[in-house]
Amino acid sequence: MSEPYDPAAFPPLAVTVDLVLMTVQGGRLSVLLQRRSEEPHKGKWALPGGFVGVTESLDEAAHRILADKARMTGGWLEQLYSFGDPNRDPRMRVVTIAYFALVPVESLAPALAGHDDLMLAPFDALPDLAFDHPAIVNHAATRLRGKLDYAPVALALLSPLFTLRALQDVHEAILGTKLNKPAFRRRMLDRGWIEGTGVREEGGAFRPAELFRAKP
Repeated sequence: MSEPYDPAAFPPLAVTVDLVLMTVQGGRLSVLLQRRSEEPHKGKWALPGGFVGVTESLDEAAHRILADKARMTGGWLEQLYSFGDPNRDPRMRVVTIAYFALVPVESLAPALAGHDDLMLAPFDALPDLAFDHPAIVNHAATRLRGKLDYAPVALALLSPLFTLRALQDVHEAILGTKLNKPAFRRRMLDRGWIEGTGVREEGGAFRPAELFRAKP
């Protein structure tokens, strides 16, 4: 039998959603940040986020925040982890559900244009972030790097047609290290995630590279 609810023993708590939207810009893994306009931590950079409404599901709140804060609609969001340190928010007890997504940098251009409260920050040079958001970002980067070995997640950061060089660039940006070119290409082809199109990219001073695409 469940114990009766005691308001004194179980005071109210709030639930929020924070979004970790990652991309590759200038060859570096980067994160979308928003400058806070209210206390606490007013003026500091943070992950886009907000409180979950009483009648909202977590996924509904995540997509609402994606539209309101990041000015994006649709897209893939994956629930990352729950963060519930009792002291993570000075206002009250707040548990946040972090969501994670990979977004092509071109898709973020409309959100960044004309909005000085948003910026892309390199993962290896993040500013001082509010709350426990450094831990959330680090958790997302660890998850992403781990997924590279068993899922074609890097393809989410590329256009539908891409070269093997572009695919390697994305992997190197995520991992923060250089990869052996022949070994990388052999591994990608052996995984069966991509296929050649027989079409070559246009322009360039050298022999044009073949364009690849994700396998259906």
